[in-house]
Amino acid sequence: MTLGILGGGQLAKMLANEAYRLGLNIAIIDNGDNTPAGDMTKNNFTAGWNSRAELDKFIGVSDVITLENEFISPDILAYIATLKPVYPSAETLRLVQDKFIQKNTFAKNNIPLPGYAAIDSIADLNQFGSQYDYPFIIKTRTLGYDGYGNYKVENENDCEVGWNKFNSDGKNRELMAEEFIDFEKEVAVMVTRNKCGEVAVYPCVETIQRNHICHQVIAPAQIDIDLAFIAQETAVKAVEAIDGVGVFGVEMFVTTAKSILVNEIAPRPHNSGHYTIEGCYCSQYENAIRAIFDLPLGSTEMVKPAACMINLLGTRNGIGVPENISSTLKETHTKLHLYNKKECRIGRKMGHITTIADTIENAIKEATNAYNHFVW
Repeated sequence: MTLGILGGGQLAKMLANEAYRLGLNIAIIDNGDNTPAGDMTKNNFTAGWNSRAELDKFIGVSDVITLENEFISPDILAYIATLKPVYPSAETLRLVQDKFIQKNTFAKNNIPLPGYAAIDSIADLNQFGSQYDYPFIIKTRTLGYDGYGNYKVENENDCEVGWNKFNSDGKNRELMAEEFIDFEKEVAVMVTRNKCGEVAVYPCVETIQRNHICHQVIAPAQIDIDLAFIAQETAVKAVEAIDGVGVFGVEMFVTTAKSILVNEIAPRPHNSGHYTIEGCYCSQYENAIRAIFDLPLGSTEMVKPAACMINLLGTRNGIGVPENISSTLKETHTKLHLYNKKECRIGRKMGHITTIADTIENAIKEATNAYNHFVW
Protein backbone atom coordinates (compact mmCIF):
# COMPACT_ATOMS: atom_id res chain seq x y z
CA MET A 1 0.00 0.00 0.00
CA THR A 2 1.06 3.59 -0.56
CA LEU A 3 0.72 6.51 1.82
CA GLY A 4 0.25 9.78 -0.06
CA ILE A 5 1.50 12.93 1.68
CA LEU A 6 0.51 16.46 0.70
CA GLY A 7 3.77 18.32 1.24
CA GLY A 8 7.38 17.21 1.04
CA GLY A 9 9.12 18.92 3.96
CA GLN A 10 10.75 17.53 7.08
CA LEU A 11 7.46 16.38 8.63
CA ALA A 12 6.72 14.36 5.50
CA LYS A 13 10.26 12.99 5.62
CA MET A 14 9.79 11.73 9.16
CA LEU A 15 6.38 10.30 8.27
CA ALA A 16 8.02 8.53 5.34
CA ASN A 17 10.69 7.01 7.58
CA GLU A 18 8.00 5.37 9.70
CA ALA A 19 5.93 4.38 6.65
CA TYR A 20 8.88 2.51 5.15
CA ARG A 21 9.52 0.75 8.43
CA LEU A 22 5.90 -0.43 8.40
CA GLY A 23 6.26 -1.78 4.87
CA LEU A 24 4.40 1.01 3.11
CA ASN A 25 5.41 2.95 0.02
CA ILE A 26 5.01 6.73 -0.11
CA ALA A 27 3.97 9.31 -2.67
CA ILE A 28 4.77 13.02 -2.31
CA ILE A 29 3.21 16.04 -3.96
CA ASP A 30 4.65 19.52 -3.56
CA ASN A 31 5.65 22.57 -5.57
CA GLY A 32 9.13 21.84 -6.92
CA ASP A 33 11.58 18.97 -6.72
CA ASN A 34 14.44 18.27 -4.29
CA THR A 35 12.19 18.35 -1.23
CA PRO A 36 13.33 16.37 1.83
CA ALA A 37 10.61 13.74 1.40
CA GLY A 38 10.36 13.91 -2.39
CA ASP A 39 13.97 12.72 -2.63
CA MET A 40 12.93 9.51 -0.88
CA THR A 41 10.52 8.14 -3.49
CA LYS A 42 10.04 7.67 -7.21
CA ASN A 43 6.41 8.71 -6.64
CA ASN A 44 7.34 12.38 -6.44
CA PHE A 45 4.90 14.83 -8.03
CA THR A 46 6.51 18.23 -8.37
CA ALA A 47 3.87 20.42 -10.04
CA GLY A 48 1.91 20.78 -6.80
CA TRP A 49 -1.65 20.10 -5.70
CA ASN A 50 -3.03 23.15 -7.48
CA SER A 51 -2.43 21.33 -10.76
CA ARG A 52 -5.43 19.04 -11.21
CA ALA A 53 -3.54 16.79 -13.63
CA GLU A 54 -0.64 16.39 -11.16
CA LEU A 55 -3.02 15.91 -8.22
CA ASP A 56 -4.90 13.19 -10.09
CA LYS A 57 -1.67 11.31 -10.78
CA PHE A 58 -0.74 11.58 -7.11
CA ILE A 59 -4.16 10.35 -6.00
CA GLY A 60 -3.95 7.51 -8.49
CA VAL A 61 -0.86 5.96 -6.88
CA SER A 62 -1.98 6.56 -3.28
CA ASP A 63 -4.19 4.36 -1.10
CA VAL A 64 -4.61 6.68 1.90
CA ILE A 65 -3.65 10.36 1.92
CA THR A 66 -2.62 12.75 4.68
CA LEU A 67 -0.97 16.17 4.94
CA GLU A 68 2.11 17.69 6.53
CA ASN A 69 0.90 21.30 6.55
CA GLU A 70 -2.44 23.02 7.03
CA PHE A 71 -2.10 25.56 4.22
CA ILE A 72 -3.96 23.45 1.64
CA SER A 73 -7.43 24.47 0.52
CA PRO A 74 -10.10 22.29 2.19
CA ASP A 75 -11.72 22.12 -1.27
CA ILE A 76 -8.72 20.10 -2.45
CA LEU A 77 -9.18 17.66 0.43
CA ALA A 78 -12.90 17.43 -0.41
CA TYR A 79 -12.01 16.57 -4.01
CA ILE A 80 -9.49 13.95 -2.90
CA ALA A 81 -12.11 12.40 -0.60
CA THR A 82 -14.31 11.62 -3.62
CA LEU A 83 -11.56 9.31 -4.86
CA LYS A 84 -9.45 8.14 -1.89
CA PRO A 85 -9.55 8.33 1.92
CA VAL A 86 -7.90 11.51 3.22
CA TYR A 87 -7.22 12.45 6.83
CA PRO A 88 -7.63 14.92 8.41
CA SER A 89 -10.86 15.60 6.52
CA ALA A 90 -11.82 18.76 4.66
CA GLU A 91 -14.35 19.45 7.40
CA THR A 92 -11.66 19.25 10.08
CA LEU A 93 -9.35 21.54 8.11
CA ARG A 94 -12.12 24.11 7.65
CA LEU A 95 -12.48 24.28 11.44
CA VAL A 96 -8.72 24.69 11.97
CA GLN A 97 -7.26 26.65 9.08
CA ASP A 98 -8.91 29.96 9.99
CA LYS A 99 -7.78 30.71 13.55
CA PHE A 100 -10.93 32.73 14.31
CA ILE A 101 -13.17 29.84 13.26
CA GLN A 102 -10.87 27.53 15.25
CA LYS A 103 -11.34 29.65 18.37
CA ASN A 104 -15.12 29.80 17.86
CA THR A 105 -15.23 26.00 17.54
CA PHE A 106 -13.31 25.57 20.78
CA ALA A 107 -15.41 28.17 22.58
CA LYS A 108 -18.60 26.31 21.62
CA ASN A 109 -17.10 23.20 23.20
CA ASN A 110 -16.19 24.97 26.46
CA ILE A 111 -12.45 24.73 25.85
CA PRO A 112 -10.59 27.43 27.83
CA LEU A 113 -9.15 30.19 25.63
CA PRO A 114 -7.61 33.65 25.82
CA GLY A 115 -9.98 36.48 24.93
CA TYR A 116 -10.23 37.02 21.17
CA ALA A 117 -12.19 38.89 18.50
CA ALA A 118 -12.36 39.37 14.74
CA ILE A 119 -10.76 42.62 13.59
CA ASP A 120 -12.01 44.65 10.63
CA SER A 121 -10.67 48.13 11.42
CA ILE A 122 -8.34 50.20 13.58
CA ALA A 123 -11.41 51.04 15.67
CA ASP A 124 -11.87 47.32 16.38
CA LEU A 125 -8.28 47.21 17.64
CA ASN A 126 -8.88 50.20 19.91
CA GLN A 127 -12.01 48.56 21.26
CA PHE A 128 -10.18 45.30 21.90
CA GLY A 129 -7.42 47.13 23.76
CA SER A 130 -10.04 48.88 25.90
CA GLN A 131 -11.67 45.55 26.74
CA TYR A 132 -8.60 43.36 27.32
CA ASP A 133 -5.93 46.01 28.00
CA TYR A 134 -2.49 46.28 26.39
CA PRO A 135 -0.42 44.59 25.17
CA PHE A 136 -2.37 42.21 22.93
CA ILE A 137 -1.62 40.23 19.77
CA ILE A 138 -2.83 40.77 16.22
CA LYS A 139 -2.87 37.54 14.19
CA THR A 140 -3.61 36.83 10.57
CA ARG A 141 -6.49 34.38 10.58
CA THR A 142 -4.75 32.13 8.04
CA LEU A 143 -1.21 31.30 6.86
CA GLY A 144 0.59 32.25 10.07
CA TYR A 145 3.31 30.07 11.62
CA ASP A 146 6.53 30.42 13.64
CA GLY A 147 5.62 34.01 14.50
CA TYR A 148 4.85 34.99 10.90
CA GLY A 149 1.51 36.76 10.78
CA ASN A 150 1.71 38.04 14.39
CA TYR A 151 2.16 41.54 15.77
CA LYS A 152 2.27 42.63 19.41
CA VAL A 153 0.31 45.84 20.04
CA GLU A 154 1.93 47.66 22.94
CA ASN A 155 -0.45 50.60 23.38
CA GLU A 156 -3.30 52.51 21.77
CA ASN A 157 -0.97 54.43 19.45
CA ASP A 158 0.41 51.10 18.23
CA CYS A 159 -3.00 49.97 16.89
CA GLU A 160 -2.55 51.88 13.64
CA VAL A 161 0.99 50.53 13.21
CA GLY A 162 -0.26 46.98 13.68
CA TRP A 163 -3.14 47.49 11.26
CA ASN A 164 -0.84 48.93 8.60
CA LYS A 165 1.61 46.04 9.00
CA PHE A 166 -0.99 43.73 7.48
CA ASN A 167 -2.94 46.10 5.23
CA SER A 168 -0.56 48.73 3.82
CA ASP A 169 0.08 46.58 0.73
CA GLY A 170 -3.64 46.56 -0.14
CA LYS A 171 -4.12 42.85 0.46
CA ASN A 172 -6.67 43.42 3.25
CA ARG A 173 -5.87 40.27 5.19
CA GLU A 174 -8.45 38.86 7.56
CA LEU A 175 -7.28 39.57 11.11
CA MET A 176 -8.11 38.71 14.67
CA ALA A 177 -6.91 40.00 18.02
CA GLU A 178 -6.01 37.84 20.98
CA GLU A 179 -5.48 38.66 24.61
CA PHE A 180 -1.84 38.70 25.70
CA ILE A 181 -1.37 35.96 28.30
CA ASP A 182 1.06 36.43 31.17
CA PHE A 183 2.03 32.77 31.09
CA GLU A 184 4.33 30.79 33.32
CA LYS A 185 5.14 28.17 30.68
CA GLU A 186 4.15 27.23 27.16
CA VAL A 187 3.21 23.56 26.90
CA ALA A 188 2.01 21.19 24.22
CA VAL A 189 0.35 17.80 23.95
CA MET A 190 0.33 15.52 20.91
CA VAL A 191 -2.88 13.55 20.38
CA THR A 192 -3.51 10.80 17.85
CA ARG A 193 -7.08 9.72 17.06
CA ASN A 194 -8.27 7.08 14.62
CA LYS A 195 -11.55 6.70 12.73
CA CYS A 196 -13.07 4.67 15.56
CA GLY A 197 -12.47 7.54 17.99
CA GLU A 198 -9.68 5.76 19.85
CA VAL A 199 -7.12 8.23 21.17
CA ALA A 200 -3.49 8.00 22.24
CA VAL A 201 -2.22 10.94 24.27
CA TYR A 202 1.44 11.86 24.64
CA PRO A 203 2.99 13.46 27.72
CA CYS A 204 2.55 17.17 28.30
CA VAL A 205 5.82 18.86 27.28
CA GLU A 206 7.27 22.31 27.78
CA THR A 207 8.14 24.32 24.67
CA ILE A 208 10.67 27.15 24.85
CA GLN A 209 10.56 29.73 22.07
CA ARG A 210 13.23 31.99 20.60
CA ASN A 211 12.11 34.70 18.19
CA HIS A 212 8.68 33.04 17.94
CA ILE A 213 10.24 29.73 16.79
CA CYS A 214 10.38 26.64 18.97
CA HIS A 215 13.94 26.30 20.27
CA GLN A 216 13.66 23.51 22.84
CA VAL A 217 11.17 20.89 23.98
CA ILE A 218 11.45 19.34 27.43
CA ALA A 219 9.56 16.11 28.10
CA PRO A 220 7.75 15.78 30.35
CA ALA A 221 6.89 19.37 31.29
CA GLN A 222 8.02 20.21 34.79
CA ILE A 223 4.59 21.23 36.06
CA ASP A 224 2.22 19.88 38.68
CA ILE A 225 0.99 16.41 37.68
CA ASP A 226 -2.65 17.42 38.03
CA LEU A 227 -2.09 20.40 35.72
CA ALA A 228 -0.35 18.16 33.18
CA PHE A 229 -3.37 15.84 33.27
CA ILE A 230 -5.71 18.80 32.68
CA ALA A 231 -3.57 19.80 29.68
CA GLN A 232 -3.86 16.27 28.25
CA GLU A 233 -7.62 16.20 28.81
CA THR A 234 -7.99 19.63 27.21
CA ALA A 235 -5.95 18.54 24.17
CA VAL A 236 -8.15 15.50 23.63
CA LYS A 237 -11.26 17.65 23.93
CA ALA A 238 -9.86 20.03 21.30
CA VAL A 239 -9.19 17.18 18.85
CA GLU A 240 -12.64 15.72 19.41
CA ALA A 241 -14.22 19.16 18.85
CA ILE A 242 -12.90 19.17 15.27
CA ASP A 243 -13.56 15.44 14.76
CA GLY A 244 -9.87 15.01 14.06
CA VAL A 245 -8.43 11.82 12.59
CA GLY A 246 -4.64 11.62 12.48
CA VAL A 247 -2.12 13.37 14.70
CA PHE A 248 -2.58 16.82 16.23
CA GLY A 249 -0.34 19.19 18.16
CA VAL A 250 -2.21 21.27 20.75
CA GLU A 251 -0.28 24.29 22.04
CA MET A 252 -1.33 25.73 25.40
CA PHE A 253 -0.38 28.26 28.05
CA VAL A 254 0.10 27.58 31.74
CA THR A 255 -0.97 30.88 33.26
CA THR A 256 0.49 32.43 36.39
CA ALA A 257 -2.84 31.56 38.01
CA LYS A 258 -2.07 27.85 37.29
CA SER A 259 -4.75 27.36 34.67
CA ILE A 260 -4.57 25.93 31.14
CA LEU A 261 -5.55 27.96 28.07
CA VAL A 262 -5.44 26.63 24.50
CA ASN A 263 -3.39 28.70 22.07
CA GLU A 264 -3.61 26.82 18.75
CA ILE A 265 -3.97 23.37 17.24
CA ALA A 266 -2.00 21.96 14.31
CA PRO A 267 -3.70 19.17 12.28
CA ARG A 268 -0.45 17.33 11.52
CA PRO A 269 2.79 16.14 13.11
CA HIS A 270 4.23 18.91 15.22
CA ASN A 271 7.63 20.23 16.22
CA SER A 272 6.79 19.63 19.88
CA GLY A 273 6.46 15.92 19.09
CA HIS A 274 9.83 15.32 17.39
CA TYR A 275 11.19 13.95 20.68
CA THR A 276 8.78 11.00 20.41
CA ILE A 277 10.93 9.35 17.71
CA GLU A 278 13.51 8.33 20.32
CA GLY A 279 11.63 9.26 23.47
CA CYS A 280 8.46 7.16 23.21
CA TYR A 281 7.68 3.56 22.37
CA CYS A 282 5.56 4.71 19.42
CA SER A 283 6.43 8.02 17.79
CA GLN A 284 3.89 10.65 16.74
CA TYR A 285 4.72 9.73 13.14
CA GLU A 286 4.03 6.02 13.51
CA ASN A 287 0.84 6.72 15.44
CA ALA A 288 -0.26 9.17 12.74
CA ILE A 289 0.03 6.35 10.19
CA ARG A 290 -1.74 3.92 12.50
CA ALA A 291 -4.54 6.43 13.01
CA ILE A 292 -5.26 7.15 9.35
CA PHE A 293 -5.11 3.45 8.45
CA ASP A 294 -7.47 2.81 11.39
CA LEU A 295 -5.01 0.51 13.16
CA PRO A 296 -4.61 0.07 16.92
CA LEU A 297 -2.67 3.00 18.34
CA GLY A 298 0.74 2.45 19.89
CA SER A 299 2.04 3.22 23.35
CA THR A 300 2.84 6.87 24.07
CA GLU A 301 4.83 5.95 27.18
CA MET A 302 8.34 7.37 27.33
CA VAL A 303 11.20 4.85 27.11
CA LYS A 304 13.22 6.86 29.66
CA PRO A 305 12.08 9.39 32.24
CA ALA A 306 13.27 12.45 30.32
CA ALA A 307 13.94 13.83 26.85
CA CYS A 308 15.12 17.13 25.41
CA MET A 309 14.76 18.17 21.76
CA ILE A 310 16.50 21.23 20.31
CA ASN A 311 15.86 22.62 16.82
CA LEU A 312 18.83 23.31 14.55
CA LEU A 313 18.16 26.55 12.70
CA GLY A 314 20.16 27.97 9.85
CA THR A 315 22.76 30.55 10.93
CA ARG A 316 23.78 31.57 7.41
CA ASN A 317 22.51 31.65 3.86
CA GLY A 318 23.96 29.08 1.48
CA ILE A 319 24.21 25.37 0.87
CA GLY A 320 22.26 23.18 3.29
CA VAL A 321 25.23 21.12 4.48
CA PRO A 322 26.66 21.60 7.99
CA GLU A 323 30.37 22.24 8.41
CA ASN A 324 31.04 19.48 10.95
CA ILE A 325 28.86 17.01 12.82
CA SER A 326 31.61 14.98 14.52
CA SER A 327 31.49 16.75 17.89
CA THR A 328 27.70 16.55 18.02
CA LEU A 329 27.79 12.81 17.33
CA LYS A 330 30.16 12.25 20.27
CA GLU A 331 27.23 12.89 22.66
CA THR A 332 26.33 9.25 23.25
CA HIS A 333 22.66 9.62 24.22
CA THR A 334 21.83 12.14 21.51
CA LYS A 335 20.37 11.50 18.05
CA LEU A 336 20.96 13.91 15.18
CA HIS A 337 18.29 14.48 12.53
CA LEU A 338 19.19 16.48 9.41
CA TYR A 339 16.38 17.26 7.01
CA ASN A 340 18.33 17.28 3.72
CA LYS A 341 17.15 20.74 2.78
CA LYS A 342 19.24 21.87 -0.15
CA GLU A 343 19.34 25.55 0.85
CA CYS A 344 20.19 26.93 4.27
CA ARG A 345 18.67 30.25 5.33
CA ILE A 346 19.05 32.16 8.56
CA GLY A 347 16.32 30.96 10.93
CA ARG A 348 15.21 28.05 8.72
CA LYS A 349 14.60 24.71 10.43
CA MET A 350 17.38 22.49 9.10
CA GLY A 351 17.33 19.65 11.63
CA HIS A 352 16.99 18.77 15.29
CA ILE A 353 18.67 16.80 18.04
CA THR A 354 17.06 14.69 20.74
CA THR A 355 18.62 13.42 23.95
CA ILE A 356 16.95 10.88 26.23
CA ALA A 357 18.15 10.43 29.80
CA ASP A 358 17.22 9.37 33.32
CA THR A 359 16.72 12.96 34.48
CA ILE A 360 15.55 16.22 32.93
CA GLU A 361 18.79 17.86 34.01
CA ASN A 362 20.95 15.29 32.21
CA ALA A 363 18.80 15.40 29.07
CA ILE A 364 19.02 19.19 28.86
CA LYS A 365 22.76 19.22 29.62
CA GLU A 366 23.72 16.71 26.93
CA ALA A 367 21.33 18.14 24.33
CA THR A 368 22.73 21.62 24.97
CA ASN A 369 26.30 20.34 24.59
CA ALA A 370 25.39 18.68 21.29
CA TYR A 371 23.66 21.85 20.12
CA ASN A 372 26.62 24.05 21.05
CA HIS A 373 29.00 21.84 19.06
CA PHE A 374 26.91 22.04 15.91
CA VAL A 375 28.05 24.40 13.14
CA TRP A 376 26.33 25.13 9.85
